[in-house]
Amino acid sequence: MAATIIALSASASHTMSKGGCASLRLLEGLGVEGDAHAGVTVKHRSRVARDPSQPNLRQVHLIHSELHDELRLSGFEIAAGRMGENVTTRGLYLLALPTGTRLHLGASAVVEVTGLRNPCMQLEGLAPGLMKAVLDRDGNGNLIRKAGVMGVVLAGGELRVGDSIEVELPPEPHRPLEPV
Repeated sequence: MAATIIALSASASHTMSKGGCASLRLLEGLGVEGDAHAGVTVKHRSRVARDPSQPNLRQVHLIHSELHDELRLSGFEIAAGRMGENVTTRGLYLLALPTGTRLHLGASAVVEVTGLRNPCMQLEGLAPGLMKAVLDRDGNGNLIRKAGVMGVVLAGGELRVGDSIEVELPPEPHRPLEPV
């Protein structure tokens, strides 16, 4: 199956859930036009409180819709955009990508993957137990964060539901994703 965009979401205010839209504009070096997290420096409120001059490595949040499928099997009905993502994908396991992967979205946009989204307790406000459901452990006991990936916009452009996603891996050696 080819990787595609199946939902787009944005919110001008700092809310967990973002409203769905048929298209989004990505702005080079800033993020999603009209989204509260767009900007050169960090916009996440807890990070702003620590150091507002940090670079914004979280301009765009992407989640693979296969996570929604997994959550549904565990009894959670979580629609696209509810966990704060801007771009919901299908056919691409985002969590396996190395740091620095470039995602070519639609006709012209390019997002560089900077790291994992570190899930927060606000997820419990959506559904009790959701925070635990998006965390797991591997065979060695290492924490697995499943709540998507974050990225920065290298090239802007208009995104639409149904657009294709092309993956450009960085040069080796690949670095695994870390929380950003």
